[in-house]
Amino acid sequence: MESNLFSRKTISFLEQLQKNNNREWFNEHKEEYENNVRTPALDFIEEFKPFLHKLSPQFLAIPKKVGGSMMRPYRDTRFSKDKTPYKTNVGIQFRHQVGKNVHAPGFYFHIGLDDCFVGAGMWHPESKALRNIRELIDQAPSAWKKVKSNKSLFSEFKMVGNSLINQPRGFPKDHPNIEDLKRKDFMVISPIKRKELYDKNLADMVAKKYKKTLPLMKFLCEAQQLNF
Repeated sequence: MESNLFSRKTISFLEQLQKNNNREWFNEHKEEYENNVRTPALDFIEEFKPFLHKLSPQFLAIPKKVGGSMMRPYRDTRFSKDKTPYKTNVGIQFRHQVGKNVHAPGFYFHIGLDDCFVGAGMWHPESKALRNIRELIDQAPSAWKKVKSNKSLFSEFKMVGNSLINQPRGFPKDHPNIEDLKRKDFMVISPIKRKELYDKNLADMVAKKYKKTLPLMKFLCEAQQLNF
């Protein structure tokens, strides 16, 4: 059965939402959101299940409206000056089965108005998880060097995220991996073109990109003592 995946209508809805980011407009156009955004996203998650299982059976693709792999459309405005209620992008995260939130190891898929990309790793890991990564980099520098020198990975992906200004507590300034130890995020991303988003082979293309990230994902899971 052919999935009802993403189309130009998906982007069109996000563009309209950006111009009319309020609850009244969203409620009036909820059927368009369901047809052009949420249903295609849930269908993609369902279609991606066997691809994800081949990458690692420890990660889950859950096509549920709430509590699944698709991230909520609502923005957390509690600590933001921007009080617009809705995200103008689509976020999908395939988390490790023991992961409880977006900070867990995972594969990520992003559809935005400015950019579309796939990602993998850990975004804003909690302090204990971040400490675990730093300790493994320190204790197994050759294993980390293998990840950082992986041409297949870094020919297509780049490391993104925030870093500390100074070295983290417990590590010397002249540590050979000090720049990586300063990292607060361990996430790589690779852009995808808009036309690829509409391709019927999208799931296969995304899986091939994710496959290149497996050395990093294995390292991060080992740091958290998680099966891969």
